[in-house]
Amino acid sequence: MLPDLRRLLAACPPSTDPATYYAAVVDENVLLKPTVMTRRRSIRRLKELYRLDRNVLLFRALRDLWDVDANAQPLLAMLCAVATDPLLRCTADLLLSLPVDAEVTPQQFEATVKEVFPSRYSPASRASIGRNVASSWQQSGHLRGKLHKFRVHAECRPPALVYALLLGALQDVQGEALFNTLWCRLLDTPGHVLHSQAAAASQRGWLEYRRAGNVTEVGFRYLLRIDE
Repeated sequence: MLPDLRRLLAACPPSTDPATYYAAVVDENVLLKPTVMTRRRSIRRLKELYRLDRNVLLFRALRDLWDVDANAQPLLAMLCAVATDPLLRCTADLLLSLPVDAEVTPQQFEATVKEVFPSRYSPASRASIGRNVASSWQQSGHLRGKLHKFRVHAECRPPALVYALLLGALQDVQGEALFNTLWCRLLDTPGHVLHSQAAAASQRGWLEYRRAGNVTEVGFRYLLRIDE
């Protein structure tokens, strides 16, 4: 739902509360949906994926990093969605195992969902999930193509790295291990580049980063601050 999320966050300031997000979508139709039912369905799904509540750290950190680099937004949105959506998350390892230029089909994602959730979804539902998952990975920059989709490297930018490191820290991962979590693997970027981006992010004040030899320290005072 990257286009919808972009429209909504462009229309609403960072301090927006959940009720105002709802009103923006349903009453003001900032997403340009054709019917009230579609608007309600859209805001419900956006809340499921992104929470849209600054009291939820997952969303507040995303919102704090969202406006600083538009090119980072696809991966920011994907990382948050993977954290909140088990269907998307269960397909991540399959995606990451595919070599660049390999053709990827919705049926591959459908098969993974069937394996992980063997009796939960009907064949028709799994087919729909497979198509939606393929579209999601394309929006994040991991796939390209229309009729046929192929694996490509997503573009990682420092704000997305900061968010990925935070997600790892929220799972009690520390130090150098933060750069080897699922979240950082989804960035599709070599480790030395991630460390360079961490240093750049530290200069911007988005995190604290220190590295000496094999010892790496990462802190998140900015993203973990208490809002006044």
